[in-house]
Amino acid sequence: MRRALAAGLLATLLAGPALAQGCPGIARRNPMPREAVAENLDIPEWRARVAELNGALARGNRGAAQLVFLGDSLTQGWEPTMFAQFFGNRRTLNLGVSGDFTQGLLHRLQAGQWGALRPSVAVLLIGTNNAQFGGSPEDIALGVAEVIRFIHGRSPGTRVVLLGLLPRGETAADPVRQVNQRVNALLARCHDGRSTFFLDPGPLLIGPDGRLSEHVAFDRLHLTMVGYAILGAATAPTIQRLLERGPG
Repeated sequence: MRRALAAGLLATLLAGPALAQGCPGIARRNPMPREAVAENLDIPEWRARVAELNGALARGNRGAAQLVFLGDSLTQGWEPTMFAQFFGNRRTLNLGVSGDFTQGLLHRLQAGQWGALRPSVAVLLIGTNNAQFGGSPEDIALGVAEVIRFIHGRSPGTRVVLLGLLPRGETAADPVRQVNQRVNALLARCHDGRSTFFLDPGPLLIGPDGRLSEHVAFDRLHLTMVGYAILGAATAPTIQRLLERGPG
């Protein structure tokens, strides 16, 4: 009995640092908003892509991945040439799902997509779809924080590179872009320089007048090759530096 109690206490102490990670500056609430609770989304295209990824993960050796990308269509749609240029020399895994929301990402990670993954670095970009469909900045940020908490709870040595939501809409007056900016102000609290690193590449994607060119984002949301070149140049140095450190 004493041995069991001692083992349980030791496990709790060892788990402490991991539980302390993951955006302590964004507190949980009771009740939790929809954005922060895992949800199996009732979207046929989303479910088809999730099933496709699940099959690929079942066939592959996910434990070998050094670098994992998590997110929505902006992650799934990484332009292949740019992706290879910036990250092609690494063992990478792209778990982007078009149309995903924070709650959808939480569901698929909890349902098994994370599994045995223990990457050195996870790159996270999620939440713009929540903003488009009326999510509040506070709720979206909490959903993102829950994803980070999940990752650190399962893989304490994984460093998370958290990307700020990218600008969308032609001008700074776009209401969803404004929500994304408020989300980013909250997500910046997650940066601790040890386990979570916040990067906001958005300002590099827009012109001095605040306009998002169709040459960067063809529909003022999804990136072109030029857009991904900018995104890669803005993020690769930090990602490469953290990969060279290895797991935390």
